[in-house]
Amino acid sequence: MVDASKAYKPVEAFDLVKKAATAKFTETVDVAVKLNYAPKKGDSVRSSVSLPHGSGKKVKIAVLTSPSKIKEAEEAGADVVGSEDLIEKIQGGFMDFDVLLASPDMMPKVARLGKILGTKGLMPNPKSGTVSPEIGKTVKEFKAGKVEFRMDAGGVIHLVLGKVDFDSKKLADNLKTVLETIRKVKPSSIKGSLVKSITVSSSMGPGVKIDHREFTEILQ
Repeated sequence: MVDASKAYKPVEAFDLVKKAATAKFTETVDVAVKLNYAPKKGDSVRSSVSLPHGSGKKVKIAVLTSPSKIKEAEEAGADVVGSEDLIEKIQGGFMDFDVLLASPDMMPKVARLGKILGTKGLMPNPKSGTVSPEIGKTVKEFKAGKVEFRMDAGGVIHLVLGKVDFDSKKLADNLKTVLETIRKVKPSSIKGSLVKSITVSSSMGPGVKIDHREFTEILQ
């Protein structure tokens, strides 16, 4: 069904991803964006993006904030909220959340969770939008489909774009927004095209290459 030597137009690629998804559950649609960049040790491309059509994934959000903002976080839809008590709970092994948000005033205390959260990619960071004084607004954004991303050691950014039951045009819209966001935070040392390749796939399906020339205006 998929020609591994061919790069497809975005909507065509997502149509193939949807057809190739044969699992008995609703598979996730993922993208791998290979940057035109050889990262040096310590380099990072990290941010967050609000997908226009959401990710289709229900996320559990934990919030570390001052007692005065706990109600704000809860009313915004946070699943777990706390201050020192939640820090202690995490130190004790509690990790039942997908995203951890923090208000700036909590960061000196959150620092002691670095070894626990860092290896799991859950450490709050201003670059990824997970540290914010506007806790209620930030909780709502992540509940609505805002997702974090970071470049790995091989110069690849992996991201969830949605579910296989999404319309292909909506998946293409989400991808376009991701690429626009990556362009905003790209290293200045990248010259010419921003990416080498874009590959999309479902959770259990084959990778489908996208012709990134379709996004030339974004990627230059």
